[in-house]
Amino acid sequence: MSHDGVGPRAVMRSVAFLTAGALAVPALAGCSSDDDPAGRPLAGGDIARADRARVADGGTLRWGVDTVPDTLNTFQADADATTTRIAQAVLPSMFRMDSRGRPVRNPDYLESAEVVETEPKQVVLYKLNQQAVWSDGREIGAADFAAQWRALSGKDSAYWTARNAGYDRIEKIERGKGALEVKVTFNRTYADWKSLFAPLYPKDVMGTPDSFNDGARKKLKVTAGPFKVKKVAREDDEVTLTRNARWWGEPARLSTIVLREVPRDERVAALTAGTLDLAEIDATAARRISVAAGPRGTRTSGSESGGTSGSASGSASAPSRADEGGTPLMGPGAAGRGAGRSAAKALRSWAVANGSDEEAADKEAAAREKRREAAAELARERQALSGFEVRKSLEPAYTQLALNGAEGPLADERVRRAVARALDRRDLAEAVLKPLGLPAEPVGSHLALAGQTAYADSSGALGDQNAKEARALLADAGWVPGGPVEKKKGEKAAGGKGEKAASSDKDADDDGTYIVGEDDGDAEEHGDAGSDGDNGDDHLAQDGAQHTRLKRGSVPGAYAPLGTAAPARAESAPLAKDGKALTLDFVLPSGTGSEVLSTVAGRITKMLERVGIRTEITKVDDESYFTDHIASGEYDLALYSWPATAFPATDARPVYAKPVPAADGSLNIEQNYTRVGTDQVDQLFDQALATLDDAKRAGLIRKADARIWAAAGSIPLYQRPQLTAARKDLANVGAFGFRTPVYEDMGYLKKGARGPAGTPGEKPAEPPASVSASESGSDPDFAPSSDADSDADSDAES
Repeated sequence: MSHDGVGPRAVMRSVAFLTAGALAVPALAGCSSDDDPAGRPLAGGDIARADRARVADGGTLRWGVDTVPDTLNTFQADADATTTRIAQAVLPSMFRMDSRGRPVRNPDYLESAEVVETEPKQVVLYKLNQQAVWSDGREIGAADFAAQWRALSGKDSAYWTARNAGYDRIEKIERGKGALEVKVTFNRTYADWKSLFAPLYPKDVMGTPDSFNDGARKKLKVTAGPFKVKKVAREDDEVTLTRNARWWGEPARLSTIVLREVPRDERVAALTAGTLDLAEIDATAARRISVAAGPRGTRTSGSESGGTSGSASGSASAPSRADEGGTPLMGPGAAGRGAGRSAAKALRSWAVANGSDEEAADKEAAAREKRREAAAELARERQALSGFEVRKSLEPAYTQLALNGAEGPLADERVRRAVARALDRRDLAEAVLKPLGLPAEPVGSHLALAGQTAYADSSGALGDQNAKEARALLADAGWVPGGPVEKKKGEKAAGGKGEKAASSDKDADDDGTYIVGEDDGDAEEHGDAGSDGDNGDDHLAQDGAQHTRLKRGSVPGAYAPLGTAAPARAESAPLAKDGKALTLDFVLPSGTGSEVLSTVAGRITKMLERVGIRTEITKVDDESYFTDHIASGEYDLALYSWPATAFPATDARPVYAKPVPAADGSLNIEQNYTRVGTDQVDQLFDQALATLDDAKRAGLIRKADARIWAAAGSIPLYQRPQLTAARKDLANVGAFGFRTPVYEDMGYLKKGARGPAGTPGEKPAEPPASVSASESGSDPDFAPSSDADSDADSDAES
């Protein structure tokens, strides 16, 4: 979980396996069986794709990161995003993600991997690339797989592991017919087997508890990627990676990658000073760089150079906004800070500075000097930043509104659903993404994002924004407008328990109330979620590709009971019940980069006010936001992010598992910080984990998601923006979107290199090392030109 982009690792579910039973779940309505509800990614990667032949040999990439990690072991609790980045560059992964967030075989390590037996037990056979060796010359083999399984199986508590999902289902690992075959037998069917051994550590790290716990924290002596770890210099805030001389794949174009810890609010200064070549940035920094760099229309690129797909406004074909003095990313009037200073003001300033009033003249002269210095500084910054551009996409993560259902008003599912029905999720997505020129679509699933196999928009289980429905749900829960908030002597408290709102006596035919199920065609703001009545025989989507939009009332409790009246004159009036006002504590982080969340929270507050719900916003330090508030349950509403992985049955289960009492009497919530869960959702996850058929498993995940929507413990809002500042001559690196970075292809364009589509590129800076070495093409299973899924990224140009 993260409010700043660092996602969690799934942990092992510690409660008993729940028996799958028949679920009375609704049907989805709307798409034919020929339609794929997963769709395509909203935005493709933006990495300035270039053939390896156009990329120079040598050079150093200085890459800004959030931390120098405390550990290089991704399976430990304090591993972070930089740990993962290093592991991707230096360690094997049997599978990696394509442009649609789906796992694909990594041919540098695997010739093949498949399920060869299902009865009596599942058996997966890995056939390894015969060239794959560790940096000490030893072949990668079954001993490495077995050591990692034993360390992560959970059977030996001496290993300080943060997660063991999947490894606990393995019964044994053995060598196959030859040294290049690894045979993995499972004691329980495990559909997400492709998530395992990613990364794979050498047996030197995994072989003993001591080596696991301490051996890979500060250094990695043995690696097997295009790069190796040369030095972790915490005193210099740097990690240095250099080429692995024993790498058998396409040679790394860069000679060195330096991962440099730079706080996000200092990255523009570092880019300006020339100490960084690449860094993720926020929207404010992106605007400054875009102004300095000018439009990105001079470089036409390949399938993954544009930041958006479809109608995204960041492409070269987007409508011009020259009349507003900027691009979508720059925003109106962003052509220059201070550029709007009028001639009249300048003339007045000159007159005062040269006038007879000496005191005023001195002050104005000093002010003019400061402005000249500021203008000169701005000119220097723009000159330095003109060699950079902003590459943009969407992260494989989404921001959600979390509703704590453990206690208080939100323990009532009707109140949670009312909060959800009050939100205009599209408005929130547009507020964050539209100014950046990125697709502003609200996220329709808790468990996947558009383009991923398990994605389907199941938000219909809860319904679209409808303030009248929200008020009716609140009324059904006993929250009514007006009246005293606290009981006083001789005074009746407002909103008796379970009390329905009294109707107005305007007239007999129109009493000013709204009755759920009546006059649906006149629903407020965004209309009703649907016009169809209840259908008790409906079922959720058939397992497989068939997908339909959820009908009104199809999930029990998602709507107020038919006939429930929303109180007369209820619009925006504060609500109370049993003498207590309906006020929710909205907790937010206060650190650098939290401005976007504050903006979103402000809009949410106004939306809730319209249905009578008041909020009190509390801003806390970033350090305490998660541990002291989210994890401990000290909040009503909160904004934070979750990643969307290719393995939701494994990774998302702890996030939505039903909390259960632990042996010591406490509540075991795993990673379910909303404390909202159901047995049905747990059962669907269990079924999905045991279903090897991809289409059937996706159907089960979608059913689980519909149940999660109906419970209204969390409301997905928007996919997180991914903004990266990169030198214009850097190729195959930037905003990656779903795709796993290919480190060996990163580098600087050769002098005079043309863009992938044949248009002249800008003259690149000469990389620090000379041009030589092999220039053969990248691997066929993951090359830009041959990836079967790259069509999701090909519609946009930067």
